[in-house]
Amino acid sequence: MATDRYVVLGLGNARSQWFTDLARWATSAVVPVDFMKCMSADEARARLASGRSFSALIGDGAAHGFDRDLIAEARAANCAVFAIEDPRVERDWVSLGCAAALPRHLDRSTLLAALADHSTPVIRADASSISPEAGTPKGWRGHLIVVTGRSGAGTSSVAMALAQGLASDPRNSGLVALADLALNADQSMYHDATERIPGLQELVEAHRVGRPTIDETRSLLFTVEGRGYDLLLGLRRHRDWTALRPRSLEAAIDGLRRCYRYLVCDVEPDLEGQDETGSIDVEERNAVSRLAVDAAAAVLAVGAPGMKGLRDLVGVILDVSDRTAGHQSILPVINRAPRSPRARAELSATLHDLIDRSPSPPVGVLNPLFLADRRGLEHAHRDVAVLPAALVSPLAPAVLSVIDEAAPAALEPSGPRVVVPGSVGALSDEIAAS
Repeated sequence: MATDRYVVLGLGNARSQWFTDLARWATSAVVPVDFMKCMSADEARARLASGRSFSALIGDGAAHGFDRDLIAEARAANCAVFAIEDPRVERDWVSLGCAAALPRHLDRSTLLAALADHSTPVIRADASSISPEAGTPKGWRGHLIVVTGRSGAGTSSVAMALAQGLASDPRNSGLVALADLALNADQSMYHDATERIPGLQELVEAHRVGRPTIDETRSLLFTVEGRGYDLLLGLRRHRDWTALRPRSLEAAIDGLRRCYRYLVCDVEPDLEGQDETGSIDVEERNAVSRLAVDAAAAVLAVGAPGMKGLRDLVGVILDVSDRTAGHQSILPVINRAPRSPRARAELSATLHDLIDRSPSPPVGVLNPLFLADRRGLEHAHRDVAVLPAALVSPLAPAVLSVIDEAAPAALEPSGPRVVVPGSVGALSDEIAAS
């Protein structure tokens, strides 16, 4: 219909030539566009969240705040995104989620062609057909393994031991990474990192405005020579989580999975979001744990023996199960466990009894893995030496078994399947007649 118009948001400098031209064309009705100027990324976000339908967001390539997160928010609002190229900024805008990159000297025909190809006019009960998955890189991804537990359970030690065990296989040489994704990051202390840069913040920042290559991503990690894995250092201070924007963080985790066959993540067990607490701030603070658990091929819940340790372990298992809805296997790990088979059997029975007594017993909880107390572990941490075999040996085979068992289910297609002619059979005459 001739009355249909494109509602376009513009983010850029008011003195930019394309900004001025587009406003003039819209005002004089030379193009069927309602143009709304935004002087900042926050203003663009406010308009996108207003509930009004928009056809497109056009952002200047040099505009502050025009990054992966803003692009993702616009796409979530069914709004196509275009970037005006700037010679001072070299970015792959399409990989960031933009529908297209437009030339700096924009003309009307180029603008209308882009709008016609990638967006729709705003009409009554209009819904854009933009796919939210466009711009998502395809291809191989490594397995992400989450290790989580309450403070004092030995979560960081278990994560290091698992990474060392996986890296001990020659087939995984250079393909195992340990990422410290905890808000209270301790891996830098355990690895005697005199410099805590680069780390998680630099990795997320690199994915905020682009898609680093595999070599660029791997350059942000440190190689732990004696143990065979690469280490991503965590946050330097707890409050630095405010710099981790959700979309950029998700892209950063995905970028690590493109580089490594096994990515072991040391995360905290706080998984509450806005639905549980009513606070978006809580959800963003816990975003790193939530994203890691969502992408995990296996989750290790670490706890200690004793009344307090088992109580904490059950709480972690229930929280993880609520987040995964039973779609991922949870392997309980009882650290510093007694060596007596009878004592271990009692711990296992007590753990499952406590889980079964919960209001909503989770599914997918495996039998616990016991790790005995080790002497000399503190010295190994201090010297960044090879961890004891008693700690390392049981972990990797158990985790690989969990991943292998889950692989067939993960490979099952979730969408419609092509039906081979003749494979369905035929209705009998009685059924067809009825």
